[in-house]
Amino acid sequence: MRKRRKGQDCRTEIIHEIAVLELAQDDPWVINLHAVYETPSEMILVLEYAAGGEIFDQCVADREEAFKEKDVQRLMRQILEGVRFLHVRDVVHLDLKPQNILLTSDSPLGDIKIVDFGLSRILKNGEELREIMGTPEYVAPEILSYDPISMATDMWSIGVLAYVMLTGVSPFLGDNKQETFLNISQMNLSYSEEEFDVVSESAVDFIKTLLVKKPEDRATAEECLKHPWLMQSSVQEPSLKVKGALEEAQALQEGDSVPESNSDSQKPETEESVVTEELIVVTSYTLGQCRQSEKEKMEEKAISKRFKFEEPLLQDIPGDFIY
Repeated sequence: MRKRRKGQDCRTEIIHEIAVLELAQDDPWVINLHAVYETPSEMILVLEYAAGGEIFDQCVADREEAFKEKDVQRLMRQILEGVRFLHVRDVVHLDLKPQNILLTSDSPLGDIKIVDFGLSRILKNGEELREIMGTPEYVAPEILSYDPISMATDMWSIGVLAYVMLTGVSPFLGDNKQETFLNISQMNLSYSEEEFDVVSESAVDFIKTLLVKKPEDRATAEECLKHPWLMQSSVQEPSLKVKGALEEAQALQEGDSVPESNSDSQKPETEESVVTEELIVVTSYTLGQCRQSEKEKMEEKAISKRFKFEEPLLQDIPGDFIY
């Protein structure tokens, strides 16, 4: 990371990010910081190697290659456990999005790692923080109205993230920033069957507990982890539910008893879902600039016309730093 960007001294901002990473070093869902080197012009952070890359790739993939709901369940639990760890320690991330959630491996699907704490802040008791920051599609309404930021600001972003992971669609995306902001402020989003045709009702209800305009009415990370959708061991595909209901109705019309084999047929899938994976994380020692610009990443990826990301709203805003 360069210590000067656009003529501004960023060393304090980088030290803040290092301090947050050190604070979260005991959490398995936050990227691990191994070492820091400083040169006259750069500070080099040696981070844990996440071989699976960003979850962004699966979010914009074709349906066959995209996340299945049971995958999103598992990854969302990990995201929420990581965010809960941060919130208990008064850290708010403020830039949760697919580019900032990495995977330890892509095949088989690994675990998540939360990265990029450049916009994170420490919310001290009784202190109000008002800043315009974040990525347009993921910012909460209170940021746009310049109301106080809270832990609930992260929870809004997690709601948008869950929507995107389950559908591949960005719920508030407009043709430009102004339209996107208007969609957020007016809560213009859809839960239509077109987007959620293969998503369970419980998953939709989970999103609705987070995409709430008033911050005080949003679920906390702790409450989300107790939501029925995340308490389930596995998810039955909606298409299987419909098929089973039709078969049951047909059997009743014919006067036959309902087959009991359906419940048994689901058992192997349930048992398989609880099998844990043993992962070996390899450390990557890279001397050089650690982060690639959003513009460079956008040029490398083919992105759905309904799904794109903008640059962060505001760079180099002074704030409270913890170190």
